[in-house]
Amino acid sequence: MNETEVELLKLKFGENLRKIREGKKLSLLKLSYNCSLDESNISKIEHGKFDIRLSTIFELAAGLEVNPKKLLDFEFEFEEE
Repeated sequence: MNETEVELLKLKFGENLRKIREGKKLSLLKLSYNCSLDESNISKIEHGKFDIRLSTIFELAAGLEVNPKKLLDFEFEFEEE
């Protein structure tokens, strides 16, 4: 994966996270209360500014009360070399 793909992947993940959070009518603050992540870090994730670990995906899923695979359910195409 090249650097451009990584940045695009972070943006796509963040967009999907925000869509799910807003669909559940949760503020950043409420989501941060539901999981052990700081509100500002969740905002950075939603804006593609923060690279996350697998454990963070599971923490966000728990806070949103969704299966972790839902957070990864978005379109993304890798560039062919």
